[in-house]
Amino acid sequence: MNHAQLTALGRALRLLGEHGESLTADTPDAKLHEVKADLRRALDLLEDSVSTAPTTTRCAEHPTGPVDESAPDRCLLCETRRRAARRSEFGGGRPQPVEAVASAPSRYGVRGDRPQPQQRWLPELWNGREWQLCGTPRRDRREAELYLAAQRRGSRPAMAYRLVHEFTDYEVLRVWGNPVQVDIEPMGNL
Repeated sequence: MNHAQLTALGRALRLLGEHGESLTADTPDAKLHEVKADLRRALDLLEDSVSTAPTTTRCAEHPTGPVDESAPDRCLLCETRRRAARRSEFGGGRPQPVEAVASAPSRYGVRGDRPQPQQRWLPELWNGREWQLCGTPRRDRREAELYLAAQRRGSRPAMAYRLVHEFTDYEVLRVWGNPVQVDIEPMGNL
């Protein structure tokens, strides 16, 4: 809706409001016909200013998408995605291809049985009692250090931060600040 349409529609609606305030039980028919014409004019202005189709769902991603009445947001596309996720949770997804079985099982297992080592950097903060994760684990160390630097410069920094290197096992790489044990009970729980 452009500015001219917005101005004209606002003027027409204000005029209708004035008509509504002046209506009484003995309003003459000529005045009612004038109200009817002004109401049609406002509806025409509104029809001209609306450029998109009316929404059929309550979904922000697919407002004019197909409708599923049983979905909470009435969106068939999102509900299909949610149903697929629920099916995969319970193992009802697509059948997995059957792999060839070795003739004799290995004492130490095969490569596919062992988990792949993952290297991640975990940003943590000291909350007064323990270290807690304060952001998403990062695959890049520099990105994790930049994230912690931004946290320290933020409006409400924690007492201490640390960066933990996770590579199948954990190793503390760097600590910023001094963690101090804080008793949560007032006066030492006396």
